[in-house]
Amino acid sequence: MTNAYQQAYERSLKDPEGFWGEAAGAITWIKPWTKVLDDSRKPYYRWFAGAECNTCFNAVDRHVAEGRGAQPAIIYDSPVTNTVRTITYAELKDQVARFAGVLRGLGVDKGDRVIVYMPMVPEAAVAMLACARLGAVHSVVFGGFASNELATRINDAKPKVIVSASCGIETNRVIPYKPLLDHAIELAEHKPGHTVILQRPQAAAEMIPGRDHDWADSAAKAAPAECVAVAATDPLYILYTSGTTGQPKGVVRDNGGHMVALKWTMGAVYDVKPGEVYWAASDVGWVVGHSYIVYGPLLNGNTTLLYEGKPVGTPDAGAFWRVISQHKVSVLFTAPTAFRAIKREDPNAELLKTYDISSLRALFLAGERSDPDTIKWAQSNLKVPVVDHWWQTETGWSIAANCLGLHEFPVKPGSPTKPAPGWDLQVLDEGHHPCKPGQTGSLVVKLPLPPGTFYTLWNAEQRFFDSYLGEFPGFYKTADAGIIDEDGYVYVMSRTDDIINVAGHRLSTGQMEEVLASHPDVAECAVIGVADQLKGQLPLGFICLKAGVTKSDEQVLKEVVALVRETIGPVAAFKSCTVVKRLPKTRSGKILRGTMQKIADNQDFKMPATIDDPAILEEIDESLQSIGYSKARKEAVE
Repeated sequence: MTNAYQQAYERSLKDPEGFWGEAAGAITWIKPWTKVLDDSRKPYYRWFAGAECNTCFNAVDRHVAEGRGAQPAIIYDSPVTNTVRTITYAELKDQVARFAGVLRGLGVDKGDRVIVYMPMVPEAAVAMLACARLGAVHSVVFGGFASNELATRINDAKPKVIVSASCGIETNRVIPYKPLLDHAIELAEHKPGHTVILQRPQAAAEMIPGRDHDWADSAAKAAPAECVAVAATDPLYILYTSGTTGQPKGVVRDNGGHMVALKWTMGAVYDVKPGEVYWAASDVGWVVGHSYIVYGPLLNGNTTLLYEGKPVGTPDAGAFWRVISQHKVSVLFTAPTAFRAIKREDPNAELLKTYDISSLRALFLAGERSDPDTIKWAQSNLKVPVVDHWWQTETGWSIAANCLGLHEFPVKPGSPTKPAPGWDLQVLDEGHHPCKPGQTGSLVVKLPLPPGTFYTLWNAEQRFFDSYLGEFPGFYKTADAGIIDEDGYVYVMSRTDDIINVAGHRLSTGQMEEVLASHPDVAECAVIGVADQLKGQLPLGFICLKAGVTKSDEQVLKEVVALVRETIGPVAAFKSCTVVKRLPKTRSGKILRGTMQKIADNQDFKMPATIDDPAILEEIDESLQSIGYSKARKEAVE
């Protein structure tokens, strides 16, 4: 029997123009398109060619015109500053129009670039929307990024203006941004003409007369700017993602297709109605922040929650429950890492019992592989659907998901369920042949990609082709390995470079992590491949234990090694594992496995600009030395 998901999926592949043309009816257009899908320059497809629109109008002004002006658009909840502030759609329209006036007064026009280097404050969203209002291209750089990393983005995007703040706050630590920004501009070959600085009370920034402008003073004097018509195919933003060469890749998103896709996903994937409170617990510096803190919820007329805090430590592991209860959140989207942190601090979810979270209808997880144990823990405690969905910076929205707004499928822990409508996802082997159900291969998407995805890299079309389209002609390479089972469920096992070769056997470190995470005493884990003279590579595990574990580390390690051998088999050659207090992560929660591997193999590595706490790498190094890797391994070889 067919269901709404099956009907939507089949139509989206057979008749993509009809499917997405119909979805585009939910967007207000200044001028209609001449063609839904422009395939005149394959493999570089474009959506809604000939149309004109404005993203800011659809995200803000439209709702005011349609009577939602008094509805909260943004709830800013900042436990690190003890602040809760609500901004209505009418207030947001005024703030965005005025800040667009500030940018216009500094010479910003359609097509110009503006870098936004901000903490998690509402002004970050205002700056993004103000750029969209003018047709300028924003590039949000995660607040607190190192100066040299920011400088490379300044050189690539060549912004006319940089918008920043005097500081950010990490739990209880104030991080001054202005010295980092000043140094980045010194390092950069391209010199922006102006900066606009939001002065926060926690740290005042020293201003350079003539170049630096105070946000509050400038906004108070500015004349509001109206929305500018742009082509649907014009760029809305550039978002830099790490490149393997060290040179960041600037993912480019357009205006028209982006709006159509995100508006559609709010209902079809997340099952959220206009007016409801939606919370993506991420950061505006990441793709989740772009798609589901700012644009998706606002295009859908939701109240979006902007949270300046952590899942634990601000003040405790009940932080998320407090936010859900206080603001009546309907749907939460966060990284599995956040739930693993909560589970580690409060294994029995005692703090959850002190809050009323009855408003919550669903939890969505993405960003790291969602191990079955974390999903089961969330299901049993929250008693709502827990949806693992899979997507990437490049895709802008989910490749595979349990689309709750269409049809809720039974959950298979470890799987993000089925490909979302619009995604012709396939598994190919090394010879580019289709894999059988259950056989591991490269996960690829048949072109054209659906609307809302990236269509190039900024000033690097050849690199775009080489990185994503060249290896599998006619397909987008996700660089993830996985399987599709006989029921059509997708399993993302690991990045293709996380497949390790142990004596000729190709093994997934992700599969091993899944086994480690199933152990009742393990809160978090990671597995990497380390060099071995005999077998080429061997797996090496890291585990963090839950609070209150009474067994010795040695006993737990013995048990997890046996568990991997029992579940995957001796072929996994899993013998080495160590207990660590914490794992090195980016500030978005991704575990820095590549950096850990370099430390283990005693290779030179560059301190990741996105790392949450550099001191963790020293702890990892010490743990590795204690089991014969890293510096100790090098000395032993010599």
